[in-house]
Amino acid sequence: MTYKAPTTMRMPAVPGAAPQPWTEGQPAIDELVTEKALSVPRPAVRDRAHLTVLTGPSAGEVLALARDVTTIGRDETADVRVEDLAVSRLHVRLTREPSGEITLEDLGSTNGTFVGVEPITRRVLRSGEQIQLGPNVLYRFALTDETEERLQRQLFESSIRDPLTRAFNRKYLSERLAAEVAHAHRHSAKLALLMLDLDDFKATNDRFGHLAGDAALRQVADAVQALIRIEDVFARYGGEEFVVLTRGDGVQNAAHLAERLRRAIADTKVVVDGGIIPVTVSIGVADLDELPRSASGRDLIDRADRRLYRAKALGRNRVSASDG
Repeated sequence: MTYKAPTTMRMPAVPGAAPQPWTEGQPAIDELVTEKALSVPRPAVRDRAHLTVLTGPSAGEVLALARDVTTIGRDETADVRVEDLAVSRLHVRLTREPSGEITLEDLGSTNGTFVGVEPITRRVLRSGEQIQLGPNVLYRFALTDETEERLQRQLFESSIRDPLTRAFNRKYLSERLAAEVAHAHRHSAKLALLMLDLDDFKATNDRFGHLAGDAALRQVADAVQALIRIEDVFARYGGEEFVVLTRGDGVQNAAHLAERLRRAIADTKVVVDGGIIPVTVSIGVADLDELPRSASGRDLIDRADRRLYRAKALGRNRVSASDG
């Protein structure tokens, strides 16, 4: 790179002001000579077939059609599972043809498959078309290049994640909780919720500063993520509060998980400016089976929240899984 090397940077003139010195020996930006570089744009290859979810708690999620055959339905054997009673157990099949085209085929579904407003039994998809399964579930089919697909995934992740801790955000939790409660009621399945709150977090911020508080939140989130299952939902509820939603667990198993999390967080070392910030959490645990059949996700959160405050009243850094 070639440039002239003035000792001062030319700044806009200010009447009566002395010239402003710039870093000694460094070139001004406007003195730099544009670097020559060979740039040959590569043609975009739109060979990435995917579906974008348009409805439900996962709206915006990108589902890659990487297999030669992908099935969608409610059944556990479906490649893409849909929690909607109006969707058949195996509703549709998408097949990658030798030509690279994607064929959509209805598998004898009860409520039909539509592309746009057209009911179909089998047809080749065109990029940009909308697919509807039954009355409620919508996807957009697209053929994109690698860069576009990566961008779509990043946009979806940023829409459902808390930027500080990378836990799910409250909006995603609210939608997912409603879906999980409906699933549990429908299948008589177990569902438990843990409400975690950092102890004396305001005092931590006041004493060590907000950057230290942010570090504590990040490390607590990392400790939780390391211990929960991939199917569990971990979300930041607000401020220093977090929620873990665990499918298939009753209150006893959920309390065991809560105790493991409590111990792991108490052992976490948050080092700031050579000092160690002590971090503990109090946890309230609630089980959907403890509530009436008509209970909602809000009811489950309220019960866990009451037990959280009971843990606080009993001295903090503990788990409460009962009301008394």
